[in-house]
Amino acid sequence: MAIITKPATESRLRLPQPNGFLISTVIAALCVALPICVVISFLFVGESDAWSHLADTLLARYAWNSLLLSALVALGVVAIGVPAAWMISFYRFPGRDVFSWLLLLPLAYPAYILAYTYTGVLDYAGPVLTWMRAVGSPQWLMEPILNLKSLPGAALMLSLVLYPYVYLMARAAFLDQSANLMEAGFTLGQSRWSVFRRVVIPMARPAIAAGTLLALMETLADFGTVQFFGVQTFTTGIVRTYYGFGDAVGAAQLSSVLLGFVIVLVVFERLSRHRVRYYSDRLRKLNQASIHLTGSRARLVQVLCILPVCFGFLIPTALLIYWTAFFAELQSLWVLTLNSFMLAGGSSIIIVLVALMVAYANRLYPSQWLTQLTILVGLGYALPGVVVAIGVLIPFSTVDHWISARLEPFGVPPSLYLSGTVFALVFAYLVRFLAVANGNIFSGLSRIRPSLDQSGRLLGLSQTGVLKSIHVPLMRGSVLTAILVCFVDILKELPATIMLRPFNFDTLAVKTYELAGEERLIDAAAPSLLIVLVGLLPVIWLNRSVSKE
Repeated sequence: MAIITKPATESRLRLPQPNGFLISTVIAALCVALPICVVISFLFVGESDAWSHLADTLLARYAWNSLLLSALVALGVVAIGVPAAWMISFYRFPGRDVFSWLLLLPLAYPAYILAYTYTGVLDYAGPVLTWMRAVGSPQWLMEPILNLKSLPGAALMLSLVLYPYVYLMARAAFLDQSANLMEAGFTLGQSRWSVFRRVVIPMARPAIAAGTLLALMETLADFGTVQFFGVQTFTTGIVRTYYGFGDAVGAAQLSSVLLGFVIVLVVFERLSRHRVRYYSDRLRKLNQASIHLTGSRARLVQVLCILPVCFGFLIPTALLIYWTAFFAELQSLWVLTLNSFMLAGGSSIIIVLVALMVAYANRLYPSQWLTQLTILVGLGYALPGVVVAIGVLIPFSTVDHWISARLEPFGVPPSLYLSGTVFALVFAYLVRFLAVANGNIFSGLSRIRPSLDQSGRLLGLSQTGVLKSIHVPLMRGSVLTAILVCFVDILKELPATIMLRPFNFDTLAVKTYELAGEERLIDAAAPSLLIVLVGLLPVIWLNRSVSKE
């Protein structure tokens, strides 16, 4: 008897019967792909007048400033994050446990708020320079403070708030290394510094590179800091082209170049690890904080640990609290808070619901094509907010013009039906932050045994009923974490909110940016402080998660 078998490729490519979860995954992938496709498509429509002007005059400056800023931030986050992770992982000294979570606190700060705060206290008429002039400080000592609003100053602000990415990943990599490797180096006569340089750092290199890549993506996406410091980068150029020149095509073409920079960063990080494998003996992990420090060495390590915390969190927070308590105007703060919390809360719930459907579709229909589609959904977080905004504005504006043209014969005046509405803003947040929710939801869902799905179906529950009655209660912590992280990210998001918000609809981030642009830095303290305090919530959660490991 002949047995006929189907080719493996046929079963792998066979599509399952569509249902709501599968369709939601496809729709989510299309939503994320829309801004990318729109931005890239304008590379093939010919040069606009604004693009020709930018290519001749400012494009090289945008590229050079973006590259230089990224290089300085990369150096900054590695110079702060790796030594901090090394000291916390390998040394025991008074206050080590406190410093281990204090070093995470700057992550609560958006870089633009740190820039506004330091400018308010370090500008020419501020208290620091006024005192330095009064005591006759030399000019060379005041010069770095006078030049704070510059590209190196922007790099410093970004480094102070982004180094925790490198610190977290490097610390995890250090603690996961085998003690046998270090002992082998000592046996061969290597010094502690030589073992650190030739064994520990190479083994932790993938984690350090991943943390640096995250910091660089945030750097390229930053708008508030570079705009306030007068640094011309791609993000400021895109906003200027769209609003200043009124040229959507030129803004989209400039966005495509920025998107290319992000892709190059990701590809470069992957190629740097091409055919390189990192293995570690997990039978005996490194003993945490095995070296005891006392006396002057302990004090030196304490100072090195407290410096980034002081400049990245404690000093600016003290200034914000002081300005808010004694000088800031609080009349409109409640309206701003209500707008921000409703927008961030509603958007977070929508994003997490979509993430639940995407994750559950992958659980119900595991397949190669669905996995690739889910990877596409995760690309949104790599897009800078200004690129997402341009990718949303152009098609939504086209739809608005089409609807207005169809309704004009009936006497209906032109209006914004999609662009300039809350719907456009929520859509942009969905594209930008769906990957953030996916990470938490997939992690929580993977810990639930498939046998529970089968038990639920045997009891008569539908697929939706299994998700609602079994999975969501079991992964409540992951769902709440996803909502919290998305909430804080949306609350801090600036460029997309500025470009897509409805008229006369201000949020805490937008109001902070507007007040800082008017040089009312003290009045910007209250909304800034509220953003920072809310931003502390995921940092506290992150510290608890790390402490449990």
